[in-house]
Amino acid sequence: MARTAMPTGDRWTAGGSRTTVDGRTGRHTLFVRQDGPADGPPVTLVHGFPTSSHDWSPTVPRLAAHGYRVTTFDLLGFGHSDKPRRHTYSVLEQADLVEALWSGLGIGDTALVAHDYGVSVAQELLARDPARITRMAWLNGGLYPDLHRPVRVQRLLHGPFGPLLAHAVTERGFRTTMRQVLGRPVPPEDLHAMWESVRRDGGRLLAPRLLRYIDERRTHEARWVGALEGYRGPTLFLWGPADPISGAHVLDRVRRRMPSATVTELTGPPAVGHYPQVEAPDEVAAHLLGFLAA
Repeated sequence: MARTAMPTGDRWTAGGSRTTVDGRTGRHTLFVRQDGPADGPPVTLVHGFPTSSHDWSPTVPRLAAHGYRVTTFDLLGFGHSDKPRRHTYSVLEQADLVEALWSGLGIGDTALVAHDYGVSVAQELLARDPARITRMAWLNGGLYPDLHRPVRVQRLLHGPFGPLLAHAVTERGFRTTMRQVLGRPVPPEDLHAMWESVRRDGGRLLAPRLLRYIDERRTHEARWVGALEGYRGPTLFLWGPADPISGAHVLDRVRRRMPSATVTELTGPPAVGHYPQVEAPDEVAAHLLGFLAA
């Protein structure tokens, strides 16, 4: 099967709009898309750090074509959403904004699919109202703070000199870091589109502020791990085992603590790394469709 290509960032954003919603620090405008029939079963996809909803662009058409109403958006500080420069970014506020977005779009119960940074947002949403989530799919992310292994550039940007180092981040450096966490090759044009989502509106300078989610994971560990392990709905872990950040080592604990969950490793060859939906979009779409229809 030929790999589904990612559309350009411009083609992706042309299919969406900017919507203003209320968060705990005021009103913010987010980029949002809805694809598929208006009366289809709702599915919400949440992206990771440091990119945007564009990561889901090859997956969304497959889900929409099978009748699902797919909602994607750029979280605050990412992609084409607002990027306030001096804002104190918080996973808690991101969850507020998702709830406000759901309310504005008339979304009640929904299936939820989350990757990377998005898994923390999803864990907070689960902690607030697990009954609202009809089923939950997790892609590589820091579900357990003690198992999270950030790469060197993340550790540096999260450190005391992060605000200075952020000015030195370039597309070349971004590509180098991405290749360290990917298990399968990704076309250069896809990496460029991902970089553009980071760079837009000075977003590369926000990395030290956004990376505070690492601290939040420790602060809210009991609540978020409890929400993860206590969820009783259908659960899928769709995982790239070759990920050095949150790879196969996370699944050992998942299997022990959540034996009723479905665990699917994208082993290849070659095995998938940190970005399953970008590295193996057709496989991810096929597994999600099987899970959603089960």
